[in-house]
Amino acid sequence: MGTSKKSIKLSPGEMEIMSELWQHGSLTIAETHQSLGRPIGYTTVQTRLNRLVDKGLVKRSAERPARYSAAVSAASIGAHHLDDLVQRVAGGKVVPLVAHLIQQRALSAHELQELKEIVRRAEKQNKTRKASS
Repeated sequence: MGTSKKSIKLSPGEMEIMSELWQHGSLTIAETHQSLGRPIGYTTVQTRLNRLVDKGLVKRSAERPARYSAAVSAASIGAHHLDDLVQRVAGGKVVPLVAHLIQQRALSAHELQELKEIVRRAEKQNKTRKASS
């Protein structure tokens, strides 16, 4: 079962399991349960893994015990969640969200340089789009 960008909705518990799969590659239910390192029911882990398989975000092997591995990258999930956040919190506008983050956190010189480079690339893309229109 594939997923469209719009259908990617992860609960915090599902996101926690995805993080373990991204970090470890593939895990059995028991290995996932152990890797979480906190009290959580084995059957809860099993249910969450099966839901992730049903959503097309995780692959289950045919071997026994089954091994589970991420079928999508952390970057793709992160991008979707960030797009959703921008839409829900800032009405689709990037500037208020970025301004808030910059004002609320101490940024290193390296982070500031990265942000400047991102803005330069965006300006260049904008000029390229206008020139090809």
